[in-house]
Amino acid sequence: MAAGSPESGRRTADPPTSSGVHVAYASPSGSSGTGPARTPRRALLVLFGASLVGAPVLGTPHARAAPGTAGASGLDSPAKKEIAMELVASAENSTLDWRAQYRYIEDLGDGRGYTAGIVGFCSGTGDLLDLVRLYTRRRPGNVLARYLPALRGVDGTGSHRGLDPGFPADWRGAARDAAFRRAQDDERDRVYFEPAVRRGKADGLGVLGQFLYYDALVMHGDGDDPESFRGIRGRALHGARTPARGGAETEYLGAFLDARVWAMKREKAHSDTSRVDTAQRVFLRAGNLNLDPPLDWKVYGDRYHIG
Repeated sequence: MAAGSPESGRRTADPPTSSGVHVAYASPSGSSGTGPARTPRRALLVLFGASLVGAPVLGTPHARAAPGTAGASGLDSPAKKEIAMELVASAENSTLDWRAQYRYIEDLGDGRGYTAGIVGFCSGTGDLLDLVRLYTRRRPGNVLARYLPALRGVDGTGSHRGLDPGFPADWRGAARDAAFRRAQDDERDRVYFEPAVRRGKADGLGVLGQFLYYDALVMHGDGDDPESFRGIRGRALHGARTPARGGAETEYLGAFLDARVWAMKREKAHSDTSRVDTAQRVFLRAGNLNLDPPLDWKVYGDRYHIG
């Protein structure tokens, strides 16, 4: 369908469970069982990572945050990180089974070349090149190493020059290698997850706020333009103060989501804002600043549950 429509970028997929809800059951270890995985669907990503200022975790642990206050456990705790991965997968792939996405690869026709892997590494934006470099340092002579010259050549473009016809099949083959899956995990953490958690903690945010930062970084990157994570955060700060600056957390997060929606609507491919409106705002309005299960939300009209 046309980019920017409510079904923008969606692909034919298997149905969810018989109840119509995609279900995962959270465990303290962070592992989960999920409903049937769906064929990957990807929003369009602009992925540019940047280092952010760190800060210690604030406060003391609580079993569940009271409305309007955040528990002190970070998004980087194993159970919360698993929830974060499932929430992003619901928006990016129409599934909670994020581990099934290591082998994902396709060209979305967005001018960014191939989009691939667990957070949509792109051949045209440099992060896929960085990933293959990391994998090759760890596993010299791997099946993707021979594409490094081509990946350098297509960086900044939507071209497949030097990648076709073999790159997609070789990517899927590499995904069977635990070292490649680990490389994807490590690049996701280095470029997106860890900077989001550090910045969130520095701003005095709890688990939900740290997740909002992570999801924004995955979609928008951290460039200098107004639609980047940095621009979104700056826009939010014009209307509210972070808890670290004496502001109310719920007020600030509301301003951040307002700024996020503004940024999404400025790019046609991101104009469906349900990942904010019927997911992240649902948790915020419930006062669930610690992202404690059970969690129920919708993205693109599909229902999801983490119990």
